[in-house]
Amino acid sequence: MEFRKYQHIERFGSEEVEGIEIGECFVYPKIDGTNASVWLDNGDVKAGSRNRELTLDKDNAGFYKYILENENIKRYLEAFPFRRLYGEWLVPHSLKTYRDDAWKKFYVFDVLCDFEDEHEYYISYNEYREELDFFGIEYITPIRIIKNGSLSDFEKCLDENDYLIKNGCGSGEGIVIKNYDYVNKYGRKTWAKIVTSEFKEKHRRNNGAPATELHVIEEDIVNTYVTKAFVEKEYNKIKNECGWSAKMIQKLLNTVYHELINEEMWNILKKFKMPVIDFKRLNKLTINKVKSEMPEIF
Repeated sequence: MEFRKYQHIERFGSEEVEGIEIGECFVYPKIDGTNASVWLDNGDVKAGSRNRELTLDKDNAGFYKYILENENIKRYLEAFPFRRLYGEWLVPHSLKTYRDDAWKKFYVFDVLCDFEDEHEYYISYNEYREELDFFGIEYITPIRIIKNGSLSDFEKCLDENDYLIKNGCGSGEGIVIKNYDYVNKYGRKTWAKIVTSEFKEKHRRNNGAPATELHVIEEDIVNTYVTKAFVEKEYNKIKNECGWSAKMIQKLLNTVYHELINEEMWNILKKFKMPVIDFKRLNKLTINKVKSEMPEIF
């Protein structure tokens, strides 16, 4: 098997995950590490970051070395050679309140059964947890299982997310909502997320004094999607993979703009009703927003 990028997780409430709350939903803590995957290729254990297959020279902050030394994972993949493990490699990003013993570990959050040319599918939590327990592999456990939930039900889970967090240090990055029977109206199986910082920021905007200034559409787009959490996540990815110096500032600016277009454009088109966008202005406003969210690196 070859490297396969993990799917994009959509914001709860977007059209891509409309109706996901109908039925049985597993609500998982969203942890703030780096996306990683493991699979077997011709008997060899392979590993990937979010966007590429890893090598020992470029091993995603030590992840590939960790995997090659983990006999439990190798034995699991040998027993289930058509399985891919997706998870989070917990290295410091934005959130620094995880327990000291939680770092530098791989936490599985999805198991994909991949027969390449044939049908592939995600295995449900109730099935893979017994397998992973048997092989002694770490995995993320649900906060709650909610049937036919609402936004208020999921909102409560944000504050209940203390997974791996030090005592008295608040809650985690957010939650991921998975309905294993759900397929969206475009025929795709996908999951939904609520990011704590973005959710609270949105509510502060909604509950604050009404704004009287006018916004161009590009400013509305940037204010909606280029949040501090969004910027910090891209900054920490670059820092973990390449190190950080002043020379990396332009890479950060380009990466944030690229991810905004690549990951969010479909949501932008739907949310703002197919707007006419001045991309030159959008790029400039994105740069300004990055500078305002992380002034300490400029």
